[in-house]
Order: sequence, then C-alpha cells, then structure tokens
Amino acid sequence: MSFRYMAMAATMLSLATLANGGPALAADLPVKAAKKPADLPFFLVIDNRVTFSWMPKGTDPGMWSVNPNGSINGTTAKQVYSFTHFDLWSYGTNFFTISMFKSGHNDPASPCTAPGVTISGAAGNCAGATEIYGLFRSTFGWNELFNTKAFTMGPLHNVSFEVGMDGNSENTFLAPAKRDVVAGLQFAFDLPYKGYINVAPLMYWEFSNHNAFTQCGLFVAGPAGVACNSDGNVSYNPTWAVEINYYMDLGFLPPSMQFWSISGRAGWYGPKGDSNGLPALSGIGRFSTASKTELNSEPIRLTFDAAKAVWGDKYSHFVDLWVAYRYWQNKFGLDHNAMPGVCTVAATGQSTKSCTESTVYGGITMKF
Repeated sequence: MSFRYMAMAATMLSLATLANGGPALAADLPVKAAKKPADLPFFLVIDNRVTFSWMPKGTDPGMWSVNPNGSINGTTAKQVYSFTHFDLWSYGTNFFTISMFKSGHNDPASPCTAPGVTISGAAGNCAGATEIYGLFRSTFGWNELFNTKAFTMGPLHNVSFEVGMDGNSENTFLAPAKRDVVAGLQFAFDLPYKGYINVAPLMYWEFSNHNAFTQCGLFVAGPAGVACNSDGNVSYNPTWAVEINYYMDLGFLPPSMQFWSISGRAGWYGPKGDSNGLPALSGIGRFSTASKTELNSEPIRLTFDAAKAVWGDKYSHFVDLWVAYRYWQNKFGLDHNAMPGVCTVAATGQSTKSCTESTVYGGITMKF
C-alpha cells in the first residue's frame, strides 16, 4: 500500500474537525491503473478512528453575554467527541464522520434563548447545548473510471468527481436542522515529503435548515415569507464553494525525530441568499440579514505520532496527539458586521464576537 493512502487516512480527522456546522473536505486516494479492479479487493483500505478534542474559545452565533466590566463574551468552551470512517476502493474514496459538540453555559440549550435568559424572559441557568453533526464525502477518480494515467502529469496526481452531504441537529432554542449537498471536481497534487494538496471547486446547496426565532407568531407577526417563516424552516440558494486540504510529513527532520507532520484545510462558501430566509430584510448596512462569503479553516495542525514514537513504525498513527489553530469568519454565512441581534448588538452595532471563531485547540485521535 503506498504512503499516500496511509497518510490520507491518518489525517482524515483534520477534515472532520470543521464539522461544527460547516462542510468538510474530501480526500482523493487514487488507485494505480496498472491493476484491473477485478484483481483487487473491493476495499483496499478501511480506517476507523475516534477522537476527543477540547476547544477553549468556540462560538455559536447569537449566543453571547456581558461581562461585569461591560465587555462582551461571545465564546464558549466545547468538548468534541468524533467517530470517523474512511475507505479506499477501486474507483475512489468514501469519508464519513459524526461528531458531538458539548458547549459550556455561554451557549445554552433550550428553553434559554440567550445565556441566563429563558423564552419567558425570566432568569434561567440552562445547561450547555449539545450538537450532533454528520458529514459524508465521496470521490470517483478519473484515472480509475477510465482505466488510464492521463490525469497524472507533473505534480497533478489525479482528477476526481466529488459528491457529499451534511446534516446537523442542536438542542438550542434556535433548533437548527441543517441539510446540504455538494458536488463538483477535485484536483489532487503531490507535495514534497510524500505529501499532498487537494483543491475542490464545488456547487453547494443548503436546501433546508430551521430557525425558531423567525417562526410566525412567536416573536414576529406578519405575512409568511416576508416578515416571518410559517414554521421556522429556512431554504437557501445554491452557491459556489472551494475546499482545500493538505498534508505533509516533516521529512527534513533527523530520523530520530520523524514523528511529526502538518496538515490543514480551508473552505470558502459563497453567499446563499438571506440568512433568515426573508429576502425583504437583505438590505445594506448593519441591519442587513443577507448572507456573506464564509471562510471555515484550520490553516495548520501539528501532529505527533505517539504510537510510532513508542512502539515503532508498525503502529504508526494508532495514537496521535495534535494541536491546531481554527479560524471561521462569517460563521454559517452570517455577516459578522451586520445581522443585528446575532452578530451585532441591535441598538449599537457593537460586535457580539459570536460570528467569528478564532481558537487554538488540541486533542487525541486513536485508530482501531
């Protein structure tokens, strides 16, 4: 089995960690065209992992509190528990992850509509919210589909079709229920030290979600579809997306220190219409609810292969320890300079600091 296959399986967790509401990036693991599919087992690689990570400064748009000194606290600590599955077969790859995010009290579960405040307006110390997020990505390599090596030239390793979907549910008062699909191409390139970088231009369509705050008769009265949504369900327009991910061993280190690797990802998602599903409110300025281009990224993750360091090459990546930096601007497509009451304080326009996420976090990943 080539190193490229093993490296991509080893770093699939870096693709899963954006799962808190955002699409992930699928890796393309090409199969050499020298062997016919009939000569190979159906699955060439099956890789399952669990991970635990801790995020000290996560955010959830619209969830913020005021500190005693008057400053705004728009962050919450999050514990993240994930299961990921990766497989390589004769024509491409499949990747699936499901994660549970457990927030602190600054991101409260229902019936609180904000930290310390219930739907009735009374004080209430609600538990932190719990979110479940699932994601699937699949690729189909052109070299494999057409039994050729024509799509391998220079640093270009392969071209693939890519499809996928996402879905989530969270027990906040907002009660989001996101459903989206992606489809497009992926271009896989080789990097030094047996690394790779994949670039995927995609179509992204978030066709369903839910926002209890916009439900007719709850906070707003008016014509459905103009001032409120009849049942709180929200639909969006198809838009563009570009997803990038990379991995590279730190092969320039001395042999006695070659337990380290770096990886990262970035996803840009275009404006998808009005963030509340109410186009009449998508004006200009800080009172606008129009969606904006979203950047969901983990520019760098530093991974230490603890199992290899302790037990040798045979157990490489069975236990990984890692630290990463995460940056998410215009989270869920919400304009961090507008969206009154969510991203900004409605009365003053001051940022709630809840629509941009910037945090260093770390975790442990175990293969089984």
